[in-house]
Parts: sequence; structure tokens; C-alpha cells
Amino acid sequence: MVSLGGCLPQITAKGSLPQGDWTASAHLHVETRRVNQQFNKPVVPVLARVSYVWFTMWMTTLTETSVAGNDDRRENNQNTTLNNIEFTAIDQKFMVALDVDGTLVNHDGHMSPGVREAAQAVVAAGHEVMIATGRSLNATLPIIEKIGIERGYAVCCNGGVTLRLHPDLENGYEVIHKATFDPAPALRALRERLPSAKYALEDADGNFLSTERFQDASFGVEAVGVDFHTMLESTAVRVVVFSTENTPEEFNEAINHVGLAGVTYSVGWTAWLDIAAAGVTKASALENLRVRLGFEEHLTVAVGDGRNDIEMLTWAGRGVAMGQAPAEVVAAADEVTHSVHDDGAAHVLRSLL
Repeated sequence: MVSLGGCLPQITAKGSLPQGDWTASAHLHVETRRVNQQFNKPVVPVLARVSYVWFTMWMTTLTETSVAGNDDRRENNQNTTLNNIEFTAIDQKFMVALDVDGTLVNHDGHMSPGVREAAQAVVAAGHEVMIATGRSLNATLPIIEKIGIERGYAVCCNGGVTLRLHPDLENGYEVIHKATFDPAPALRALRERLPSAKYALEDADGNFLSTERFQDASFGVEAVGVDFHTMLESTAVRVVVFSTENTPEEFNEAINHVGLAGVTYSVGWTAWLDIAAAGVTKASALENLRVRLGFEEHLTVAVGDGRNDIEMLTWAGRGVAMGQAPAEVVAAADEVTHSVHDDGAAHVLRSLL
């Protein structure tokens, strides 16, 4: 289904002069669909007039044709064409925020060639592409490398950590912002309600601490086993709670009963909980970067699939939910693309080219 509102891909006009018959056409290819019209966001016009440069070249060629000095030149001019010349009517650059799991990669951690190539093309086109993920720093870096971002920014830990990327920096990046919090109140309340759950956190130094055996790829480093008391005394960037003994419904009920205060949290697809500092989300970190980089609000694009993407999709000028996203995520978005299994992110990315 085609959606025009809220999306602004590059549009090109191609013209030719077959026997003096001037034609111009604008081509638009959008493979996402509009599902939510109630948000009051500025809509940028998709179709634009052909540029003044195009008009000037048109008039110049007409003049040359009309004043040709001999029959041969006149015949040649009549057959002159402008085929294969493209005129860019709109050349806007966007700030593009991309979730990772369920968006760029499937739930097995695989990124399809189509998604990788589309992301690389958008980066090469000069758009400000950045990863915005719940993953920790070390699990985010391989994704950044895969899609070819050498300069720019990335948001990790659901907004808890912001990176600046540049090849001249040691290891190619530096942490420019980190939001930490005291996890003890939330951990105590959750442990009382979910005593058999597994608990993990990323501390201020980037260490992955966990109770029992809790290995998760989203942390990107091997866990250090600690007791629960040690976790209570840590300073956290991110806390994760995971239960294998509760259904998602039971887990959600327990979280709601606890009534977590003083933190920001989101529940995942299964019995999984992500906790960050109060007021910290992907959207809060992205807004800081938008202001830093000077992008207008309507020139922001975000793509995601999870409940931790809701604020980001609402924040973006063009928020796109993946096809497999739950209803509350779809409700926060402007558009829905195909699922991660059908390269939904690639369709959105190609619409920017």
C-alpha cells in the first residue's frame, strides 16, 4: 500500500526532447503504508515542481534549436535529447534512527543482504544514519560496522549511552553521554515479586553483572557472576530482568503490581524487562542529538518494532513500525512497513534514496 504523507524520499525528474516534444515526469517509490492519521505532525509535500535549473536548460535548448544556422544543424538539434540526465528536485538529508533487533536483524541475529545494502546506500547518500538500540555498547559496534557507519553517532542501552563515531578516535568511538541510576529500589521490589527471575545489569564501567547463569547477546560481553547484594550496590546504566518460569502475562502482571517508580522501563516480547534511568529513552537521547546536529523535527525518521521504540516512533517526524510490531507500537507510528522477515527496514531505507 502506498503512503505519501509524512515521508520525503528524493524525487527526480527525467526529461527528453524527442522531436521537440518536451516531457517531464516525477518518480516516487514508497513501499510503506499509512496507518495512523491522528498525529498532528508537519507533513512535507512529496511531489515538487521541477527545479529552476531544469526550466533554464529547457529554455536554453529551445533557443539554440530555433536559431540553428543551417539545415544540418537544424536536423541535429531536432533530434537532440536529454535522456539519462536526472535533475534533483529535492535533496534533503535526514536524521535516520534504526532499531536493531527485530528491525535490522531478525530474532536469530541475522541481517539480510537486502537490509544491509539498503542501509549502506543510505549512509553513502549522506544521510545521518544512527543505530538506536537497547543493546549495550559492545553488542552495538558490530552492527555499526556491518552497515558502514564510520562517522556519526549511536544510541545504546535504550538511551543510557550515546556514542560519537569517528575513525580518528581510539577504537573508532567515544562515549559522549552516559545516564546512570541507583538500581537498588527497583531490584528489591522486583525480587520480592519475582524471586526466581534472573537479574543482570550493565554498570557505569561497562561491565555485565548477572545472577545465576544469564548470558545474553545484547550485552556483547561475557557476564560476571555476582550475588544479588553486589548488584544492589552497583551503579547501573541498564538493568534487565528475565523469567523463564512465568508466562508473559504473569510477568506483566507482576511488573504492574510492583509499580516501578524513579526509573524508565519497557517490557519485551517475552517475560523480559529493560530498566533505565528516569526520563531516559531512545527518544530522549535522539532529541539531544537532533539539537546538536541542527536537524529540523520533520527531517527525522525512525524505524522500530518493540515497546522500547514507542517514544522514538512518536518523537520522529516519520515513525515507521515494523510489520510484526505489537498493536501499541503500531499505534505510536505514522506508518507500518513489512515485517523483519520480509526486509521491512530495507523498504523504508530505499524510500530515502
